[in-house]
Amino acid sequence: MTRSAANPTRTLGRTGIEVTALSFGAMELRGEPRGRAITKETANTVLNAVLDEGINFIDTSIDYGRSEEFIGEYVSHRRSEFFLASKCGCVVGATPAPRGQRSPHVFTRENIERGVNQSLQRMKTDHLDLVQIHISPSRKELEENGTIETLQGLQRDGKARFLGMSGTIPNLADHIAMGVFDVFQIPYSALEREHEDLITAAAQAGAGTIIRGGVARGEAANQQGDRWQKWEQAGLDGLLEPEETRTEFLLRFTLSHPSMHTTIVGTMSPEHLRQNLRAYRRGPLFPAVYAEAKRRLG
Repeated sequence: MTRSAANPTRTLGRTGIEVTALSFGAMELRGEPRGRAITKETANTVLNAVLDEGINFIDTSIDYGRSEEFIGEYVSHRRSEFFLASKCGCVVGATPAPRGQRSPHVFTRENIERGVNQSLQRMKTDHLDLVQIHISPSRKELEENGTIETLQGLQRDGKARFLGMSGTIPNLADHIAMGVFDVFQIPYSALEREHEDLITAAAQAGAGTIIRGGVARGEAANQQGDRWQKWEQAGLDGLLEPEETRTEFLLRFTLSHPSMHTTIVGTMSPEHLRQNLRAYRRGPLFPAVYAEAKRRLG
């Protein structure tokens, strides 16, 4: 199927790779017990729809249940069409943690190598375009375990093209200063802006930036809690364009960050994918609207 020409791309920092500004996060394909039940047919449909629509970046993780296996089963024959990112540090063979709890992570050479090799096998590929260290461990922990040296060895072996960090406060600034990561995956949303300046710092250091969580709290069924109180208090409904949903506005807000290269949206629904694509293809918010939204949010 011909790739859509309507998808804006951005250069992923010093990798030099052109990626679609909207990318697909495969967490929703993990299945039970940590996620919703999913059939093989649904996974097949969604993954191929992602590629048919021209999205060229897929993000997954060892921790994401069945997602890597689904990618290997249903789109490995289309491997040349997408940039493939996974994560390391997740304990290979560990029993999944209960929903809402974090699975254990270990950053030793043995576990990192086992994890990457397992990911390659599951996804039926000879290399990962990006290996990201998961859950933002401290610089001290990375140095004590020789984690960076292990990843650089995997690069030399051709198993990883680029190295990344899924980073958050308080360790993200240290990670940027280390100067060894080609790409950072960072949370950012109109309703959670704590990392806004660090996204800029990462890009200024030459790294690519992947945004997660831009619309993770934007589901219509989940418009409760402190995050949505921020929305109400800021009066953001007044900035919506005609027929624009809150979720669409959130996605376009994320796309408006000048240092953002791609933003991850995950779904197991083809209709939800189409809704995200419509918002994405409308592009970022008008600069004045983006500035006003940030002013109202404080």
